[in-house]
Amino acid sequence: MGLLSLAIWTPIFFGVVLLALGRDDQARAVRWLALVGSVISFLVTLPLYSRFQLGTSAMQFVENQPWIERFNVNYHLGVDGISLWFVLLTAFINVVVVIASWESITQRVNQYMGAFMILSGLMIGVFSALDGLLFFVFFEATLIPMYLIIGIWGGPNKIYAAFKFFLYTLLGSLLMLVALVFLYVQSGGSFDLATWHQLPLTGSVQTLLFFAFLAAFAVKVPMWPVHTWLPDVHVEAPTGGSAVLAAVMLKLGAYGFLRFSLPIAPDAAREWAWLIIALSLIAVIYVGLVAMVQKDMKKLVAYSSIAHMGFVTLGFFIFNPLGLSGGIVQMVAHGFVSAAMFLSIGVLYDRVHSREIASYGGVINTMPKFSAFALLFAMANCGLPGTAGFVGEWMVILGAIQFDFWVGMAAASALIFGAAYTLWMFKRVYLGPVANDDVKNLKDINGREILMLSLLAIAVLYMGIYPKPFTDVMDASVLDLLKHVAASKLN
Repeated sequence: MGLLSLAIWTPIFFGVVLLALGRDDQARAVRWLALVGSVISFLVTLPLYSRFQLGTSAMQFVENQPWIERFNVNYHLGVDGISLWFVLLTAFINVVVVIASWESITQRVNQYMGAFMILSGLMIGVFSALDGLLFFVFFEATLIPMYLIIGIWGGPNKIYAAFKFFLYTLLGSLLMLVALVFLYVQSGGSFDLATWHQLPLTGSVQTLLFFAFLAAFAVKVPMWPVHTWLPDVHVEAPTGGSAVLAAVMLKLGAYGFLRFSLPIAPDAAREWAWLIIALSLIAVIYVGLVAMVQKDMKKLVAYSSIAHMGFVTLGFFIFNPLGLSGGIVQMVAHGFVSAAMFLSIGVLYDRVHSREIASYGGVINTMPKFSAFALLFAMANCGLPGTAGFVGEWMVILGAIQFDFWVGMAAASALIFGAAYTLWMFKRVYLGPVANDDVKNLKDINGREILMLSLLAIAVLYMGIYPKPFTDVMDASVLDLLKHVAASKLN
């Protein structure tokens, strides 16, 4: 078993053990087993980085074994500079979520922890798959544990939110399945992604494939106007579910653009880039304005996520190294920052049981340690230099200005809107005099919560101050992808 198989199946193994062995009267043992499993699963991914060879766009740590031999489907795994960081991000966020859910989940603890462990392995499978059908299986399988997490441990409207999440994302994927079968036939019976990348497809075929993939990936990102499921799901999902959804699951759609849309249909991608750029700018500007009027903290951060992911898709479709690298960096940074924002809201919700901004005020007076963390994460959400939130957005803005000055200007306006809605929320929740008895009786964060927030704070600051390790890994793969997209298949 190679490193990537270990990264995929170690958390799934622990998840199955938790489902099989745990009971509510063993909740303490279940939590410790989940923590040990998540830490081991993260440690297993570290050699992927330490042994990763820079300066090459070739797939590394490749595993290729027959799976369904009759249809030439292979268990084919590998990572390059584009996918490596998402494997590490997924395993890291899983550790944080297990720590975050230590006390807040008291019913069916083994099922809750098991679902997250299995979900972590499946998402790593998506980022590692080099076989089209294997990718699809992992991509769709991630819906099941998240559907259960929302539907069982969510809020009052959890069933509605779970169904909306499942139906939106499943319907988009049906067109992708049709596209995968078509590519299988066109390639003479192969699901190998590298083979698909070299297919000489006509312009009209590329366009149909591009929109089939767009249907699946745009919903997952989510791009405007198919974003409406996300705020509802975030509001109803438990804190850990919101953190994983924002930090990793949204990245599955954006990653799909890099593995399928751009390399398989490069001519269509360039032809329809104007549409993606327009939708991205609407997400960045309009959804940023929508975030300003939210009264629920989770809804505000959910709309903030849509705006930040607009930067990602914008960076991908301006076709220059700064934009594409910036989009990938923004995906990783948003993983840290969005998880931190949702987990911070969870800290308050566990104490007051309200997400309404009006329920708070003056939290800094009773929870000074927690407020310091919250301020750091709010600044990162604004895109403050020196935090992870700044690096990717700045790279995308610079790339957009190289592409077109006015596109860059429109994208840069998001920094203003981001600061406006984030600081508006921080001011009303944390600053000023103590607003009510609930806030007056708040207890500051304990050692477990300090550990959870410290892990994310270190990640946010390290990436913001020294982003070079992140960009060095992806440079060769980004340049190779852009070279591939620029070389028309129709010539």
